[in-house]
Amino acid sequence: MRHYPVSTAANGVGEESGSYCTPRGKHIIRAKIGTNQLLNTVFIRRRSTGEIYTPELGAQYPDRDWILTRILWLSGSEVGFNRLGTCDTMRRYIYIHGTPDSTKLGQPGSKGCIRMRNTDLVELFDLVPVYTEVCITL
Repeated sequence: MRHYPVSTAANGVGEESGSYCTPRGKHIIRAKIGTNQLLNTVFIRRRSTGEIYTPELGAQYPDRDWILTRILWLSGSEVGFNRLGTCDTMRRYIYIHGTPDSTKLGQPGSKGCIRMRNTDLVELFDLVPVYTEVCITL
């Protein structure tokens, strides 16, 4: 068992599409993206951009929601709550992903995803297989 500091949604918890909230309940890791990528690899739409995040890059694109290093794409397991219809976690593109080192963890700040330190995320990514259960309680 491991414990990691994370950041969840600035808008709080919620399952509805477009809410920018972190969905609660039982989920599974549906896909793992970014195997063997360098720390701070930048992803857009689940693909590496070829960039490596630096504070200078962050300053150049201050409005980007930085998805770094690895992605664990979540899928809800509770039909009608976080799966299917307007509350589908996977269709909302909710991930566990890396974030810039300057991001404050332990407080809300994301657009729905769960942000982690890059080194912690690499450890978790290497430990868990696809279909591992994840329970989000806030």
